[in-house]
Amino acid sequence: MTICSSDEIIDEFELLTRDAGRVQQDTLRKILELNADAEYLNRFNLERRTDSKSFKSCIPLCVHSDIESYIQRIVDGDNSLVLTGKPITSLSVSSGTTQGKPKFLPFNDELLESTIQIFRTSYAFRNRKYPIGNGKALQFVYGSKQVFTQGGILATTATTNLYRSWRFKEAMKDIMSQCCSPDEVIFGPDFHQSLYCHLLCGLIYSDEVQFVFSPFAHSLVHAFHTLEEVWEDLCADIRDGVLSKQVTTPSIRQAVSKILRPNPELASSIYSKCHNLSNWYGVIPALWPNAKYIYGIMTGSMEPYLKKLRHYAGHLPLMSADYGASEGWVGSNVNPTLPPEEVTYAVLPNIAYFEFIPLEKPKGEEMENSSSIHYIESEPVGLTEVQVGKIYEVVITNFAGLYRYRLGDIVKIAGFHNSTPELQFICRRSLVLSINIDKNTEKDLQLAVEEAEKLLAEEKLEVVDFTSLVDRSSDPGHYVIFWELSSGNASEEVLSSCANSMDLAFVDAGYVGSRKIKTIGALELRVLRKGTFGQVMNHYLSLGGAVSQFKTPRFVSQSNSKVLQILNRNVTQSYFSSAYGI
Repeated sequence: MTICSSDEIIDEFELLTRDAGRVQQDTLRKILELNADAEYLNRFNLERRTDSKSFKSCIPLCVHSDIESYIQRIVDGDNSLVLTGKPITSLSVSSGTTQGKPKFLPFNDELLESTIQIFRTSYAFRNRKYPIGNGKALQFVYGSKQVFTQGGILATTATTNLYRSWRFKEAMKDIMSQCCSPDEVIFGPDFHQSLYCHLLCGLIYSDEVQFVFSPFAHSLVHAFHTLEEVWEDLCADIRDGVLSKQVTTPSIRQAVSKILRPNPELASSIYSKCHNLSNWYGVIPALWPNAKYIYGIMTGSMEPYLKKLRHYAGHLPLMSADYGASEGWVGSNVNPTLPPEEVTYAVLPNIAYFEFIPLEKPKGEEMENSSSIHYIESEPVGLTEVQVGKIYEVVITNFAGLYRYRLGDIVKIAGFHNSTPELQFICRRSLVLSINIDKNTEKDLQLAVEEAEKLLAEEKLEVVDFTSLVDRSSDPGHYVIFWELSSGNASEEVLSSCANSMDLAFVDAGYVGSRKIKTIGALELRVLRKGTFGQVMNHYLSLGGAVSQFKTPRFVSQSNSKVLQILNRNVTQSYFSSAYGI
């Protein structure tokens, strides 16, 4: 395999993006030629045509439910050409926290290659700004179990599909720092033991660590919160050269014991630094002095964790990782100096064929006031036909059998890199909270929580995590917001004010109008015991998910009885809003 330098990778990217329109047409032609015999394409009488006009006129836009029956046949072992030109032999499983249940999605070699290209591209731009040499990376990465469906198809999380691939490891080893932890830790059967050993291995190689990474900001925050609890045990392990008894998995013990040696000097240094930290501010640069940045997905549902992550990061920059989903990749972060709140993603025009559905607010509604989904749609436009400042929903056609698939992501066009657009992620279009004509998204919920959280600052409290529920058990129905706080010392007066603040922060016209005429009841804030969201995460992990892909569900439906049970049994206080005098 030819190894390219960062400069060569950037040159290749510049060449691709100078004529993105032509590259897109070539990419669509390749996809349709490779999959010309697919049953799905033939159902719509495409008849092996590969031009974009024929493709769009024959193949309809779709969502997952439209193709679920085809994917289920693959899950059941149908090895005919259902969605692609050759049988699908492995599947990715989504986290299941966005829609409430995991989704199966096709995974093949072409998706693997696009992943490698995305990672290499963003790394090249990062490395130009923050060169890291031959050091190591403290990576909080966790594999999930590989299972075979009833039909004999390999199914696992997208992260595991990557990290178990020899092709991925071979392609990435020369352009990314070596992970501090051995594979046995990454693929260990117990997440808590793996996390402990990730921290331990990272401390053993503390002077060599060049950057810190996890796929999601949530798992970074969780890792350093765990460090606060186990740092003395880690110091003892390093001082004595003996792994803690809490690590019981033989494969992990054997692998970590090979690199663990008695080091009283290092243990003493770590102990002193942790002991002297003020509220754990800047713990990452304190313990890993040569780290240059912290990297992971920090947009969308990960934004609420940025405040705490910045606390741990101190002066180190946070850098948001690339834009993609279980369905496939979209773009790379080629502007690594932008903070996560402003990050943009340059679309790689050769990894998939992209369309964008223009979305406009009805007259009288300002886009800046709310991210709610009252949009008027127009016909999809091509990659190079989007306009700066406009809002769109992303549609993807990839090499793994998704055709004109609506990702449900809303993006804003921030600009262009050569002739390919740079996207700013706005929110998921999926509905979070709705009782009648009100429609509030995950972003609206986040903004409401952030507004109320300002009232906690004087009491030196913060919201650790949150989710929501539409409660229709009484008439009228009402919004319920669940909070886990950093401690239980908030006064009733402040928490009542927080409930009022969140109620007023939902500016969606349907919600405001419904509250005023009493067709939606007062918002309810339910405060949870510490550790509740850890229980929620453990529940999803017990279903076969990986913590690398875990996202706290921002909305819990009544049908998700197990998660609701966890939340409701941990409620300690409840406050109803009086903001509307109802």
